[in-house]
Amino acid sequence: MLDQMILGRYVPMDSYVHRLDPRMKIVFVFMMMITIFAANNVVTYGILLVMTLVILYLSNLKLTFLINGLKPILLLLIFTLLMHVFLTKGGTRLFSYGIISIDSNGIVQGLFITIRFVLIIFLTTIMTLTTSPIALTDAIESLLGPFKKWKLPVHEFALMMSIALRFIPTLMDELTKVMRAQMSRGSDMTSGSFISRLQAITPLLVPLFVSAFKRAEDLAVAMEVRGYIGDIGRTKYRKLDWQKRDTWSLVTVIPMTLAILYFRT
Repeated sequence: MLDQMILGRYVPMDSYVHRLDPRMKIVFVFMMMITIFAANNVVTYGILLVMTLVILYLSNLKLTFLINGLKPILLLLIFTLLMHVFLTKGGTRLFSYGIISIDSNGIVQGLFITIRFVLIIFLTTIMTLTTSPIALTDAIESLLGPFKKWKLPVHEFALMMSIALRFIPTLMDELTKVMRAQMSRGSDMTSGSFISRLQAITPLLVPLFVSAFKRAEDLAVAMEVRGYIGDIGRTKYRKLDWQKRDTWSLVTVIPMTLAILYFRT
């Protein structure tokens, strides 16, 4: 399951979304996330779902590919849904036994919150799948460029964010390798009680952290060998080019947001 983590990966393809300016994609996802929190009924979530499917189609990615990427966080989604089902009250009482009760409002809110999380994950995942690490770093640095006037380390912050994002699938792959190595030696991590599984997973933390520090050290040495000293006197081989398609793509958020605000209850 861990090797199916797709957040932070990059899939080089030739699609409309791949060709968009990375700055536009970051701003677009940020605006979409704000709009998602404004949705609160079936119609508004339907509009967001259609918009997400259109973006997915324009990126030439498969829906099943994104759905499989949800498996590592499936337990979190189920936990979020159950918390709302049992703790949110209101509407029609559907089930009651002792102190446990389930209301219709709890089910509705649980489904809406879960769909909200899924849409946010889908949008951020599509952005990372269609944007190279270098382009993502340059876009973050460009968007935060005005803060350089206050002597803030914008370049270092952008590089740190990009490396941290790309390290997610790397660490998941490393954890999968360690787990398979332990299971080949007879360690059982898939059966037994929750406590026994937790005790079986605990020994994985030491080799995982050792591997993470080793990869970080190798990256630091590689950057130092190549003479990396930050953005001082540094030029860029690839220049960001904002085109008309980026403007029109960003403008599409406005009518969608207005439609959601109109149908919002």
